[in-house]
Amino acid sequence: MLDHALIMVTIILIVNVVYVSMFTIRMILTLKGRRYVAAFVSMFEIIVYIFGLGLVLDNLNEIQNVIAYALGYGIGVVVGSIIEEKLALGYITVNVISGNPDLNFTRRLREKGYGVTSWSAYGMDGDRLSMQILTPRKYELRLYEEIKMIDPKAFIISYEPKQIHGGFWVKQVRKGKLLNPKKKQQ
Repeated sequence: MLDHALIMVTIILIVNVVYVSMFTIRMILTLKGRRYVAAFVSMFEIIVYIFGLGLVLDNLNEIQNVIAYALGYGIGVVVGSIIEEKLALGYITVNVISGNPDLNFTRRLREKGYGVTSWSAYGMDGDRLSMQILTPRKYELRLYEEIKMIDPKAFIISYEPKQIHGGFWVKQVRKGKLLNPKKKQQ
């Protein structure tokens, strides 16, 4: 009897982790404008949800099933966010303000394949170099490291743009040339 209860708890836990992970991914896909992929994911999500909820409701008198369901839900939120982080969908815009107005900063970032728009700025302590850099989210951490190598004291702010239109950079990304020097040479 204990084996049956343990198997049921394990199944409910796993099913809910899968369901909530799919739910998280679907929500993020929807927010990123990928509605058709989100709709496809939601078909599987609802099947898993109904199966898991059915197991709990059929055995509602067993408190361990309800606890497994709740625990699976919490774990699913964490797993879903980790999956989304690994997928790194979309783009990130990074604004950088450097206390060193040396224009080699922009050249070095452009050589690495980043699209950089820069302008001179004036801050509390004098001249600054201000830059706006757009990159796929999967390169976000690499970009931060590049910036910190060039100027460890740079002020960095990032956000996700909702819509991108035009510019040479979008064409480079679509051709797969961004941050891939081998493709640039061919």
